[in-house]
Amino acid sequence: MNTANNAKPAQRPLWQRMLIRRLKFLAIVAVVLGVAFGGSYLFAPQWLLRADMARQAMAAHLETHSVDVGDTHWVYYEGGGQGSITLVMLHGFGADKNIWLKQAKILGEHFHVIIPDLPGWGESSRVDGASYNIDAQAARLQQFVQALRLQNFVLIGHSMGGAVAGVYAADHPEHVSELVLMDAFGLKTDPNDFSRASLTGKNPFDYDDRAGFDRAVALTFATPPDIPSRIVDVLIKRNIANRSFNDKVFKELTDPSQYLSVQNRLDKLTMPVLGIWCHDDKVIDVSALDSLRNGLSHSSAISSTILNGCGHMPLVEKPDEVARILTAFALSH
Repeated sequence: MNTANNAKPAQRPLWQRMLIRRLKFLAIVAVVLGVAFGGSYLFAPQWLLRADMARQAMAAHLETHSVDVGDTHWVYYEGGGQGSITLVMLHGFGADKNIWLKQAKILGEHFHVIIPDLPGWGESSRVDGASYNIDAQAARLQQFVQALRLQNFVLIGHSMGGAVAGVYAADHPEHVSELVLMDAFGLKTDPNDFSRASLTGKNPFDYDDRAGFDRAVALTFATPPDIPSRIVDVLIKRNIANRSFNDKVFKELTDPSQYLSVQNRLDKLTMPVLGIWCHDDKVIDVSALDSLRNGLSHSSAISSTILNGCGHMPLVEKPDEVARILTAFALSH
């Protein structure tokens, strides 16, 4: 009898068998995640966009809150340090609170940050037929400030949000310890292609396809960001869905009372003011910074910074540099 032919093959050591099982499990998980990611990218890219925003908010230690006040359901981020200095950060036209996520991650190490979706934008509510011009938004902001029982804070506004911030600070200086206007709307500027197109009633931020999206991005960025094509599709659909509201607000902002809303109130700004501008801004010409500096007759301190290598979106193109400038300004007064 040949016992050698009946011998069982030697078994691998237990640790090897466990390792192989674990590797097989991880391989299956990787395949499942890859299929899920690929499916989401192809068929539901909006989920990936939301997931990425949630990931960035979590990395910045921000929590999402909401409050109902006046005619608005406000949705806002809050987080960062619980120190004595609070930063309230306002986004621009067509944007939302997520535009500040890169800054929030850095600034949250030193400051308590509050970043709302302005009424009508992002996840905050809008009312059909209501005005969302600068004056109306500044009035709503006061209701928001009262609801959150904020006392003194540093108010930071970009673009349209800069105009809201400037008007609010002029009307409620008791709440604003320092004001930052970043490539802000509402100041006198030298004419450019954007302002000339705007006064004809054309909204340069409208787009229906990828070519239009590329034109809008080229208008606002010095170096266009690399955005996956399916995410671009989401942004195009979102722009089309919000077209009626966007165009209504844009038309409101072409009134002189709006595009000079901050200019006409500069003598009421008594707090320290910082102006931050990109030299090559094609939307709000850098000449607005001269109008700001020359018109601040009663401000207790005036600072300004011109950045190179960016367009209308320094908070996206120069996040670290902007955060450093904001930190120095907020701590200096």
